[in-house]
Amino acid sequence: MASERFLFVSADAALITDLAWQVHREGHDVKYHIEAESDREIGDGFVPKTDDWRAEVEWADVIIFDDIWVGSDIGTGALAEELREDGKAVVGGTPNTDHLEEDRGYAMEILEEHGVNTVEHHIFDSFDAGIQHVQENPAPYVIKPLGEVQNVKRLLYVGNEDDGSDVVEVLKAYKKAWGHRMKGFQLQRKVEGVEVAICGFFNGNEFIDQVNFNFEHKKLFPGNIGPQTGEMGTSMFWASQNKLFKETFGKLEDWLASEGYVGSIDINCIVNENGIYPLEFTPRFGYPTIALQEESIESSTGKFFYDLAHGNDPEVEVHNGYQIGVRIVLPPFPFDDEKTYDENSRNAAVVFETDSRDGIHLEDAKKVDGQWRAAGDNGMPIVVTGKGDTMQAAREQAYDRIDDIVMPNMYYRDDIGERWIDGDGDRLQAWGYLGPQS
Repeated sequence: MASERFLFVSADAALITDLAWQVHREGHDVKYHIEAESDREIGDGFVPKTDDWRAEVEWADVIIFDDIWVGSDIGTGALAEELREDGKAVVGGTPNTDHLEEDRGYAMEILEEHGVNTVEHHIFDSFDAGIQHVQENPAPYVIKPLGEVQNVKRLLYVGNEDDGSDVVEVLKAYKKAWGHRMKGFQLQRKVEGVEVAICGFFNGNEFIDQVNFNFEHKKLFPGNIGPQTGEMGTSMFWASQNKLFKETFGKLEDWLASEGYVGSIDINCIVNENGIYPLEFTPRFGYPTIALQEESIESSTGKFFYDLAHGNDPEVEVHNGYQIGVRIVLPPFPFDDEKTYDENSRNAAVVFETDSRDGIHLEDAKKVDGQWRAAGDNGMPIVVTGKGDTMQAAREQAYDRIDDIVMPNMYYRDDIGERWIDGDGDRLQAWGYLGPQS
């Protein structure tokens, strides 16, 4: 396709660097704005930057927002809606779709209004009321904070005790430590099964035919133990609009069209032999999911998002197999400790023992005099991906690539994709839900 002009906007933290870099490498004109001062060096040396994204709006053929947040408040949906009303082609949400992530109760209402099955859930703005509910209705629950504090991923808690006693104790602890910041929380009945996220790409009118199915690995350590993180790695594949899609997003397509939503939207579910139970929405790109999706899109990424933003039906070619992505992190991730970061990780060099950069994707990185370095202060410099005809082949490619990277103090999970191999794939197939190109 002809060279187009893409404006990428991080209205809060820098998240979309890798997609901007990919589109730039395809020969398109790119400008990238990062609002958070601490993140502004991210992407330096890889993508052209702009200090004032609004001054570039008329220049841009496509404007891409990376998240729902403008500082500590949701708001990119309103910005995207305003720009679309002015005739601009925008990848981004709306105020209502932003609300899906910020307010879990609202998200469940939308699902129920459109005939989508949901897990029993309750919203509380009082810790004492939540504790009383668990004591009167003993069962395992999941605690999901609401509002801005939900971005502190380690606050999500999955109960293990049948009588809910561990959930009660955690709520008491949160009341003392987080009562001043946590405006509310959702208690969701815990459901056993396979956790799978259904990710569709919407062009303002309908979903594209290809659907992405991904499996998140949020705990810090292999074996799914340790503190919650935003994400340590993802396994995935693409398939058709199968039963999982039709029972969830298939019922929401008209609502999303009425909103004029454009971009990636994800719904995380627990699936078992009895049904599909949606848990939460991600009405934006996922991270590092988008890096892995980008790796598995084998046609032009720029053309895909240009067509999506302009309401066209993209002719996208995707890898027919399996893919995994592994987040490489540095101390003190996932915690904030400026002294530890300064001593161990700031400006850390990323050294490659091979000339190939295949499967290497940017997160919080910059290039200085040709040298890749950690940037910002989050300790998430790169994501390494692999793909193959089987999940095991994808794993082998990704971890072989990691073996060729030297970065002092780096760590990562070495079990991404194993859950699929160890039984999740067999269970989903046996229940009749999905498989590549099903």
